[in-house]
Amino acid sequence: MSRPLSKIAPDWWDYTTLDPDLLADAARLSVDDLYDLSRPGFQVDFYDTLEEFYLAEALEYIRAWRAATPDRPAGICGPIGPTEQLPLVARLVNELGLNLKDAHFWGMDEWYLGGRAAPPDHPLSFERADRELCFGRIRPELAMPEANLHFPGADPTEYERSWDGVRCMVMQGGQGEIKHWAFNDPVRREPPYEAAPPTPEEYGRLGTRVVELHPMTLIQNARTSGGGQLALVPTHAITVGPRQTWQAECVSIWHAGTHDNPFGQRLTALMISKGIADSSVPMSLLANHPNVRFSYYRPGIGTCDTEMH
Repeated sequence: MSRPLSKIAPDWWDYTTLDPDLLADAARLSVDDLYDLSRPGFQVDFYDTLEEFYLAEALEYIRAWRAATPDRPAGICGPIGPTEQLPLVARLVNELGLNLKDAHFWGMDEWYLGGRAAPPDHPLSFERADRELCFGRIRPELAMPEANLHFPGADPTEYERSWDGVRCMVMQGGQGEIKHWAFNDPVRREPPYEAAPPTPEEYGRLGTRVVELHPMTLIQNARTSGGGQLALVPTHAITVGPRQTWQAECVSIWHAGTHDNPFGQRLTALMISKGIADSSVPMSLLANHPNVRFSYYRPGIGTCDTEMH
């Protein structure tokens, strides 16, 4: 039986093309049910306040950088979205006097404009946000060497090479409304993927690359970063690939309730817990990663009850 067309964008794959019974099962999950989805290799954590939530997220940076040594450098791959943890990271580094000379950082993604990565002076530049919110606030004597800061470019060769010989302890991120991590979006429903999206194995072989963004991703970024100005949002981006994701010792996803809705926060947890990997829901492919952690801000989980507003 052929899969249904997307209700969002019929020329694309996305979660609305899944089995309706699976979607209904996800919508029925309570907060307690989410907790029970933990299994070996997949941990579900909850935080009751935003202060705890973002501090815990910031501490992942500190633990990764503390583990770095001259003979075994280590680091973290981090997102723009959420960003609230970034000033906390800088404050902790400064307060602890943590020298970052052997530490590394990989940016997850960047906008793609005019054949190249968006420059740091672009208003939506992710590199600019990382530097302004975190790295530019760290005391100079503690600062990470520029050579250890890695941001993806249109030619991914240098970025991908930077992962070799360095321990990526954590790849941290949020979850978009199209159920992506970084900009690993679903693909268009076109040859050779008219009848089915790429298999998990096919998608998992992808490296850092330029991608066309799903229409929902464009709308979400306009809402969260541009006050709804969709015309400002580029249609393409550069994203860290599944290949690099599987080089990370842990994939840590943070759900504050602002980047995806109550249904989405449930669906991906259910699919990862049950080992249901489908590239129409890219986040579900983490079912095949050996160490994944979902952290929820409990008041942001919400419900899937019908309410008229």
